[in-house]
Amino acid sequence: MAIERTLAILKPDCVRKNLQGQVIARMQKAGFTILSMKMVRLSPISAGAFYAVHKDRPFYKGLVEFMSSGACMPIALEKENAVEDFRTLIGKTDPAEAAPGTIRKDFAESKGENIVHGSDSPDNGKSEVAFFFSEKELAENR
Repeated sequence: MAIERTLAILKPDCVRKNLQGQVIARMQKAGFTILSMKMVRLSPISAGAFYAVHKDRPFYKGLVEFMSSGACMPIALEKENAVEDFRTLIGKTDPAEAAPGTIRKDFAESKGENIVHGSDSPDNGKSEVAFFFSEKELAENR
């Protein structure tokens, strides 16, 4: 398997609940290398640009409002099979359907406020990391 990059975003509900440390600890325990992370406040324009792929979906407006409602933490992660492994770690979008022990099952309250974003493909992982981080911000830890 190849080393992949994926983007995690600790969403505004995660930051409001002060769960960042617990979620990051789970990422590290699962073998992810943190290349970079930062605290940001997305504007509705930047949140809309990031989620533009969903612009024709009924949940888009609410997603943009939520993601611009408070601080969030984008985190660039790396490991073998990163995208699939991270999606397994976080669980299904709806915490009611997420597997026991996943981040969303343990911390999320709803499908709309589900604690964490994870890239859905290796290509999206690369482009989503690049949306938030320049190459010089990504620390190689090997």
